[in-house]
Amino acid sequence: MRNTLAIAALLLATTIGAQAQQKSFITTTQDNLRSSPRLNMAAVEFRADRLSDQMVRQLRLNGYQASRLRTINEDKVAKMAAIEQKHAGNQKLIDEQCKGVCKERDKELASVLSTDQYTNYYDSRSVFYKYDKDYAARSSNIMLVKSVQEPLPASSKGSVIAPSRPQGRSTPASTVRGR
Repeated sequence: MRNTLAIAALLLATTIGAQAQQKSFITTTQDNLRSSPRLNMAAVEFRADRLSDQMVRQLRLNGYQASRLRTINEDKVAKMAAIEQKHAGNQKLIDEQCKGVCKERDKELASVLSTDQYTNYYDSRSVFYKYDKDYAARSSNIMLVKSVQEPLPASSKGSVIAPSRPQGRSTPASTVRGR
C-alpha cells in the first residue's frame, strides 16, 4: 500500500512537472519568435516584396521605378511591422500610425511614378493597404501555429545526439596478448 501510494505520488509529480515545463517552453518559444530580429526581418522583407510585386504588376512600372518602389516599401513595411508589434492589441492606434507611414510613402512615390501611375496608385491605396494587412495577419498566425507544432529544442547549446564512443569491433584482451 505504501509503495503504491509513493508510486502514485511520483507519477503525479512527474506529470505536473512535465506539463509546467511544456507550458513554459511554449511560452518561451512564442516570445522568442516575436522578438527574434532575424526572423522578423525575413518576414518583413518577404512581406515588402509581396506588396511590391503586386504594385509593380498593377501600376505597370519599369525597372527603375520597380527598384525604387521596392526600396520605399521595405522601409515603410518595416516601420509598419514595428508599429504592429509595439502596439499589438490596439488596432485603432496601429491603423492611425500606419496611415501616417502610408502618407510618407505617398510623398516618396510622387517623385518616382508618372502622373497617370500616381493617379492609379492613389485611387488604389486602400486596396494595397488591405492586401498588405491581410497578408500580415495571415503570416503571423501561420508562424505561431508552426512554432507550436514544430517547437525548437529548449536548450541544446550545440549538443549533438550521437554515440558516446565510435562503434567499432572490439578485440578481446586475450587476442591482443597473442599477437
